[in-house]
Amino acid sequence: MNRAPIDTMPFLRKHRATLICLVLVLATFAVYWQAGDFSFVNYDDQIYVEDNDHVQRGLTLENVVWAFTGATKLTNYWAPLTWLSFIIDYEINGKNPGGYHLTNVLFHAANAVLLFLFLKQSTASHWRSGFVAALFALHPLHVESVAWVTERKDVLSTFFWMLALMGYTAYAKNPGKKKYLVVFLLFSFGLMAKPMLVTLPFVFLLLDYWPLARFDFAPRPGGGGSGKKTSALSLAVEKIPFFLLLLPAGAVAFVMQKQGGALATLDSYPMGVRIANAFVSYAHYIGKMLWPANLAVPYPHPGMPPGWQIAGALVLVGGFSFISIRLVQERPWLAVGWFWYAGTLVPVIGLVQIGSFSMADRFTYVPLTGLFIIIAWGAAEILGRRPSKAIWLAPAAAIILLALAAVTDRQLRYWKNSITLFEHALAVTVNNFLPHYNLGVALAHLGQTDDAIAHYREALRIKPGYTEAHNNL
Repeated sequence: MNRAPIDTMPFLRKHRATLICLVLVLATFAVYWQAGDFSFVNYDDQIYVEDNDHVQRGLTLENVVWAFTGATKLTNYWAPLTWLSFIIDYEINGKNPGGYHLTNVLFHAANAVLLFLFLKQSTASHWRSGFVAALFALHPLHVESVAWVTERKDVLSTFFWMLALMGYTAYAKNPGKKKYLVVFLLFSFGLMAKPMLVTLPFVFLLLDYWPLARFDFAPRPGGGGSGKKTSALSLAVEKIPFFLLLLPAGAVAFVMQKQGGALATLDSYPMGVRIANAFVSYAHYIGKMLWPANLAVPYPHPGMPPGWQIAGALVLVGGFSFISIRLVQERPWLAVGWFWYAGTLVPVIGLVQIGSFSMADRFTYVPLTGLFIIIAWGAAEILGRRPSKAIWLAPAAAIILLALAAVTDRQLRYWKNSITLFEHALAVTVNNFLPHYNLGVALAHLGQTDDAIAHYREALRIKPGYTEAHNNL
């Protein structure tokens, strides 16, 4: 007796959001699970956890107060929620570094899921939203934020960023004081994890245009829309409490970095050099997104970039900005994605120069989402118009994600310990004093004194006034 085949499509359609969330979590842990066997690295991990007496005293009232006050003196960074997360982690994992790594992975997986849910909620598109979230979960440029225990700041602050986006979407569709307060509190919590959230109110304004379509002149192609239109001025006034909060947050971050000596002077990096490096960095990040090779921590500052790089970067950034504005009515996702990317990078693009490094992979943790939106919506529009080519969307997306997962797996292995991390950095960069110094520290700890001395001397050749290298040598 023949039985009729079971139609699984209704089930898949009904539960596709749950299935996409499950796939995102499984894929993230499949790639990052190896981090559970990694060590701390001698690049601030000792300050935040490994040698931190306060963290290792556990969760006490004294340590809660310290997280909001005295901890700032260690890193010139006010990030009390990040410190509290490390204290709680110590209660669970003690001195086992693998536990701290897996906590970062857990936050990263949660961020990918929340990004998907936010985009689905605001655009009503499951598969494009899922592809953006998968790019976020598996892109190699995000390895530094996840595999570096110290960068709990990134994954924790982004957790609140994503929750705030979901809360803001709910508020935009059905405004109310309680919903507004929830968004404001999530924004506040994010700032207490990392000041990077200072750009979030500007992203809210972008979302008001698309996909929420709250502007009285905003289009609705490819977006869910809030159903309620208002003027640009009213939407800006609506954000005033957020702007009022970010001003002291930004000022505190600036003052603390300056007091700690982390801010480079204009003598070291003149404003012309900073502006040129900013435009070139915008282009370099796009290049590394498209071809994630030779990733390192950190990237040494080159000084004034070559003229051809500056010219090319100006054409790229200026051209993309012009095209985005020119097509803002027909393709609003293009402008929103581009200005999400360009705007969220502003605090770390080098106009305010911190340290002596030009860029960092971790700075792209939130900004790349804007480019991922452009890729997902752009591909769907280009191929979706032609049914004969639309069938290639899913296989192409799968191939891209598998390739990214393979590169991420390889990049992640360099974070196993200090030696593998900084040997790789030296292999893919030139005149990079910090990896020489940190590799020297790691080798000296293992008793390999001659090799450590060689690296200290090389660090001093590159940076003759490097006090720590002189001391250790």
